[in-house]
Amino acid sequence: MKSQGFNHYRRWRSLKATLPLCILFCYYSAKETDAFSLQNKCTQFPQKHSQGLALSRGSSLSSKYSTEESKSNSVFDRRALLSTISSSLLVFGSQVCVAEDSVGANSVDFIPVDVAPPRDIRQLFNEGRVYESQGNLAAANRIYTKVTKLAPRFIYGWSNLGNTQVAFGALDPAEASYTKAVNLCNENRKDEQKFGVPRCDDLYLLLLNRGSLRLNNDRPKEALKDLETADELRGKPDALILQNRARARELNGLFGGADRDYTVAISMTSNEVVPFWLRSAMVKFQIGDTIGAFDLIRRVENRFPEAPEVRAALATMLAAKGDQIGAQRKYLEIPDKARLKFLDENYIQKVIGWPPKMVESLSLVIKAVGDKPAT
Repeated sequence: MKSQGFNHYRRWRSLKATLPLCILFCYYSAKETDAFSLQNKCTQFPQKHSQGLALSRGSSLSSKYSTEESKSNSVFDRRALLSTISSSLLVFGSQVCVAEDSVGANSVDFIPVDVAPPRDIRQLFNEGRVYESQGNLAAANRIYTKVTKLAPRFIYGWSNLGNTQVAFGALDPAEASYTKAVNLCNENRKDEQKFGVPRCDDLYLLLLNRGSLRLNNDRPKEALKDLETADELRGKPDALILQNRARARELNGLFGGADRDYTVAISMTSNEVVPFWLRSAMVKFQIGDTIGAFDLIRRVENRFPEAPEVRAALATMLAAKGDQIGAQRKYLEIPDKARLKFLDENYIQKVIGWPPKMVESLSLVIKAVGDKPAT
């Protein structure tokens, strides 16, 4: 069914009120040589996943072992994993997120930041990666929590812990974990780079993680700041950063900037239509580019013809164009139960986060068809 991909996307977006289109997770591995290298195989959703988010605002993580055989066994798609658990999230308590250094708060700053996993916890950290690659996030979460206690200055113990916390919907603890990783990376970057000493050179990915999470955690201003910084550090256009920053700009009322980001992101990805194109269409509608909005919404409808939000969005645009009969007909194609959601102001403004002009036009369509909230 063509709407399957969009339904995966919606289930992921139900994780939190305002979902970015996908979250990128950083994932790392230690080689036997003690060198620690970023293995950024986080696949961009529009390029690789025609079935939609099957996460956002999710994502694909890849890990790399030292042998070719283990490489092929360790790569897995977190988008598919998160889509299956996001509808029934288990939220961990806040006690999971912060590990105190055993040597005390006053002396911890004198311990060097670890970019590679220390030798005494490398096996444990690798075990966590294996569990994570197998989809056993509960076990991975427990191990990463232990890693952060044993090596509180290890950057990627915290970032990987944050990944598992996001998967379980524990967004506040995850944000604290990502923040710890960001702070340690910044501290490492302040030190003079030395030959043969690993350096944290992927701060933009950590900020992209945290910024995307903050989009889901009702912190749009802080999210935008993280994503702006990530874009600056990246130094070149990045489709994933642009998609998330576009959503952040939407939530901050910066629709012109959001439109530019969405447009560039679409131009950088494949021609296959993916769900975030709907957001781009609605932003164009908000800024008055009705031609561009209709071009995108028609292409999205062709790809996801049965998705309720797509039908509602097209009905809204048709009504604004003056085609009241077509708008009502399209809106009534939405099943009765699904149509009731569009009567809920919180659903419209918070869960799916439509722009103001879309909300205003939709209300006229709803009134015209005579829908009323269930009593």
